[in-house]
Amino acid sequence: MADAASPQARTGTATIGDSEFDRDTAVTRRDPAVPGVYDIDLSAGWTIINAVNGGYLLAVLGRALADTLPHADPFTISAHYLTASAPGPAVIRTDVVRTGRTLSTGQASLFQYAEDGTEVERIRVLASYGDLDALPDDVRTSAKPPAIPPVEQCFGAADAPADGPRIPGSSAITDRLDVKLDPATLGWALGAPSGKGEMRAWFGLADDRDADPLSLLLTVDALPPTAFEMGLKGWVPTVELTVHIRCRPASGPLRVSITTRNLAGGFLEEDAEVWDSQDRLVAQSRQLARVRLA
Repeated sequence: MADAASPQARTGTATIGDSEFDRDTAVTRRDPAVPGVYDIDLSAGWTIINAVNGGYLLAVLGRALADTLPHADPFTISAHYLTASAPGPAVIRTDVVRTGRTLSTGQASLFQYAEDGTEVERIRVLASYGDLDALPDDVRTSAKPPAIPPVEQCFGAADAPADGPRIPGSSAITDRLDVKLDPATLGWALGAPSGKGEMRAWFGLADDRDADPLSLLLTVDALPPTAFEMGLKGWVPTVELTVHIRCRPASGPLRVSITTRNLAGGFLEEDAEVWDSQDRLVAQSRQLARVRLA
């Protein structure tokens, strides 16, 4: 990846529409002539320990809504995670709430099956879609890209020594991401967390597929949780996640910054910003997550 001062487009082997991410988020209409009900086999490749990553699930539902609604690009999508999803068959049901000239709104739920065959709802979302390419170019902002060292000075899972500390849990999703963490937010991996709720990284997919609006739904939830740098360990399950897609990302590496200002009552918030290679804020999110304090 290029550094922030001279971003360059990556020339990888995978392209948008022909990558592992696209194959693993593809949904199939039950009735080819009628949108509304979709089948998918959730891939084990996007798991953390045994649970499917929430950002991957959001991308799956986002793809189903893009097929259902007259507009293709998610502008805002809010998800409530009801029960943990597992790899395997799932069904998605979508509904059109409203359609307009510039925005359309829909809702969707993902279900899996209990041992007795009954459906269990895993996640429910409400989203508004539009056309990112039709937005005006006027930008007035005080937001600034995160200060992250050049990628060659940052560290990923492959840089850890064989006998050194590892990211807790399964490496399945780690193998599908190209994440290089800012050393200033890597103390948790060395047994010396800073105590600050911060996580920053260069981000891409391992097969070099460029980012698009749907993959940004994964990006905001793909870094290690800020709770690790606050000295906490273990799974940090998402309760609610809202993502705003601001513009179509340019080709090249992304920079992700996540911060937590308040942990109370066993819950914390994570505010994420995603910046593209042209220094544009392309996505923002906030999630509420549960942490294990004991």
